[in-house]
Amino acid sequence: MDVNGAVIVVTGAGSGIGAALARRFTAGGAAAVVVSDRDADAAASVAAEIGGRPVRTDVADETAVAALVEQTLAEYGRIDLFCSNAGVTVGGGLEVDTKTWLDTFAVNTLAHVHAARAVVPSMLAQGSGYLLNVVSAAGLLTTPGDAPYAVTKHAALAFAEWLAVTYGDRGIRVSAVCPLGVATPLLLDGLREGHPAARVVAASGTLLTAEDVAEAVIDGLAAEKFLILPHPEVGGYYAQKAADPDRWLAGIRHLARKVEQS
Repeated sequence: MDVNGAVIVVTGAGSGIGAALARRFTAGGAAAVVVSDRDADAAASVAAEIGGRPVRTDVADETAVAALVEQTLAEYGRIDLFCSNAGVTVGGGLEVDTKTWLDTFAVNTLAHVHAARAVVPSMLAQGSGYLLNVVSAAGLLTTPGDAPYAVTKHAALAFAEWLAVTYGDRGIRVSAVCPLGVATPLLLDGLREGHPAARVVAASGTLLTAEDVAEAVIDGLAAEKFLILPHPEVGGYYAQKAADPDRWLAGIRHLARKVEQS
């Protein structure tokens, strides 16, 4: 897909990867970029910078996501690319209460479901469309120290796969973006607070910028690749995990111990 001339919606676009994508899509000649974020001021700031349309949206709220799609279709007549990017991390494991698990699931997984449910009918009607779901390498490779994040990101990847299988022959393309360490507020806040999962991610490979991820996305969209891996090494890790899961799990336990002792 070439973003030139496209009408694009980006959620979680007030900062981090979402903001970088909104800027890069604009630089690539997008006809319109809708900058959606739960933080209205952040959305307005990025939209003002790129000449986009700001919309405050809580992606955990299905009604709000449906309204975002309806408003965009009413204003621009179509949506060529919908980028579901918002995400949260909480840290922890069995001690995390059920409400926090459900809240994390609502943002990291159900937000993708809400978006697809709202936008796929119009894409089918127009005969084309692209769903770009920002997941995480944690959807491929379980990250120690944050069970809710790892589990909900695996679910998000599975949903993206289901979308690709179900709609790939009907004109809708799907990509899942799975970066490892990215210098975004989400990761940097986790490092400052000493979250084990953030420390493991930072120790696992190169820390990219959000702009690096945006460039990888542009390349992945052009090739219409399902898995977009801004960190190429993630593909190798994924292959190792598939080839020998027991050895892989032992290696991750070893890495987690090293980080904990550092």
